[in-house]
Formats: sequence, C-alpha cells, structure tokens
Amino acid sequence: MAKNAPPRWDRRMQQRLTRGEAAALGELYDRFASLVHSQAHRMLDDETAADLVTREVFGYVWENPDAYDPKQGSMRSWVARLTHRQSVRRLREEYGRGGADDDGGALEERVHRATASARADYIVASMPAPLRAALELAYIQRRDYRQTAADLGVTEDEARRRLRLGLQLLSTAHTRPLEGTSPPGYGRPL
Repeated sequence: MAKNAPPRWDRRMQQRLTRGEAAALGELYDRFASLVHSQAHRMLDDETAADLVTREVFGYVWENPDAYDPKQGSMRSWVARLTHRQSVRRLREEYGRGGADDDGGALEERVHRATASARADYIVASMPAPLRAALELAYIQRRDYRQTAADLGVTEDEARRRLRLGLQLLSTAHTRPLEGTSPPGYGRPL
C-alpha cells in the first residue's frame, strides 16, 4: 500500500456512504459518536448543544459523503474537524445573540480555550494505548513515575519515556490549533 494511501476501512466507509447504505452511517456513528459528542461538549460546555452538534455532524456526513477526501487524512480526523467547525459556529452564534461582553475578545478567547481543550482530548484519544495509560495513571490517578511503572508492569525508564512522549504530544494542543488548518478540499461549509 502506498505511504499516503488511506486506511482500507476509511475507503470502504466512504464508498458505502456514497451508495447510501444506512448501515454504514450506523457503523460510523458507533465508531465516532463518542468522539464527536465529547469534543462538542468540551467546546460548548452544554449537553443539549453537544447533542445537536452530534446530529448535525452525522447529518452532514450522510448528505455529503463525497466531501471526505481520503488523500487529505483519516475519516476520524475529518469527522473531528467537522465537529470543531460546527462547535465554533455554535459558539459564535451564542455570542452573536448577546453573550459577548465586548467586541469579540471574550468569544475569541473562549474559542481558543475550547479549541486547545478539544485538541488535547483528540490527541489523548488518538495516542497509542501505552502512552494514554501512562498519562492517565500519572495525571488522573496521581501516580508518580515509579508507581506508574509498577502499575503498567514496565521499567521506570520506560514509564518516564512514555510520560515524556505523551506530554510532548499534548503540548502540541496549544501550539497547533485545529481551526484554519484544514487541508484543501475541506472548506465546504457544514
């Protein structure tokens, strides 16, 4: 398989969606609904709005399966970008209805924070399970690297390596925003 070729599952899923297979949408939903909902909820801090964004994203995918270009990235990353874009649109609508205290600075700050948080969630969800497990033990369960190593059954050096790599990946959440970095072909509005 060519280095830039999309995963087989992504190609087949797009073909099935293009043919209008309702079962394909169900499979896609089962695979990515928690990602979409959690990202939208993290950005909007509103369960009802996150539910609505989830419906809108999957509705858009159903109606526009050709908008996905496998050459530009995985279906997972495309769905995450759609979720981000729709969540930002909802935030802007909310502030447009009188939620902003100033000329947009509060909105842009909230969008920036929400984008960084959503990106961090996406990075953690996407990282290999050994890195994710080490981070969860160290930062959620408050284990030091020695306890993390013991819990994972690895050497202390390996635990430190996993934690360091996981933190390096997470550090990109604040330096590489999702919005405005969509590859060509993903500019169609939701």
